[in-house]
Amino acid sequence: MSEHVRTTRETIENMLRVVLEGTRDDLADCYAEDVVITNPFAPEEFRESHGNAAVRARMKSFAQYLHYTEIKNVTIHETTDPQVAVVEFTVVGDLAPSGKQFELPSINVIRVVDGLIAESRDHSDGVRTAKLLEDIQAQG
Repeated sequence: MSEHVRTTRETIENMLRVVLEGTRDDLADCYAEDVVITNPFAPEEFRESHGNAAVRARMKSFAQYLHYTEIKNVTIHETTDPQVAVVEFTVVGDLAPSGKQFELPSINVIRVVDGLIAESRDHSDGVRTAKLLEDIQAQG
């Protein structure tokens, strides 16, 4: 009997759950080995990540600063391509060590292949992202 491969929706729901309940390694495990993540509105140094190892390293580097406490306003829009969905959500958390709270609304276009995220185009609130990165740098 073949093992169930997560659908695109199931993969996205799992990823959002792991953001809150898992480790950064668990989160990186949601992504394919050859994943490409683009953040078109982020500063140049954060605009693209290629490969799971790069995504894992980036997630771990931010883990010391960002503690996620809630994912809210989630809407998953399925498309005519069963591998692609658009997900709207807001990440809520606090910045370590200051405890300063943040909310970051995002819209991501995600492609899932064989139950893993193969591509994600992440569109976060540019002003809030810049402020969050500024706060992280001030603490680092």
